[in-house]
Amino acid sequence: MEEKKLQEMQFLEQNLQNVLLQKQAFQMELSETKAALKEIEKSGEDVFKIVGQLMIKTDKAKMQDELASKEKVLGLRTKTIEKQETSLTEQLDKLREEIMKKVKK
Repeated sequence: MEEKKLQEMQFLEQNLQNVLLQKQAFQMELSETKAALKEIEKSGEDVFKIVGQLMIKTDKAKMQDELASKEKVLGLRTKTIEKQETSLTEQLDKLREEIMKKVKK
């Protein structure tokens, strides 16, 4: 039984680590998107978008809409990941507590 709890704890720790990596990636992408939105506000009418290895001139308003939409999606994904993180952390804490009680007996 104890070994099963330890395996479960390791599984939860691995899941939590994966969630933290995803959260970090989303936060970085969100930060870059916000920075791009700020820069596009300062720019003139000429706006370019990198597609593969090409830099293509694009419509400023359209690009702002795309970035705003991307920002919204990334914000929602980050919140979802944060909920998963909280849930996994709570499960892990509870499991650690159970294991510690058994070890102390």
